[in-house]
Amino acid sequence: MTGFQPPIPILRRFDEEMARAFYIDFLGFTVQFEHRLAPDASLYMGIERDGCVLHLSEHFGDGTPGTFVRI
Repeated sequence: MTGFQPPIPILRRFDEEMARAFYIDFLGFTVQFEHRLAPDASLYMGIERDGCVLHLSEHFGDGTPGTFVRI
């Protein structure tokens, strides 16, 4: 692989149920992957729609609350 790949914004989320309702149900994204270190650990997930890829994280330090992304 050569050259740059498109950037993938990492957005902070605090409520899994609300994030799924907004990004999946309302905006129509599909889940690419979900990752947890343990069953009760925080979720890191990748979503995609029409070539737009976002990562959603509840890990401290990932993303910044209040970040704006223009798509």
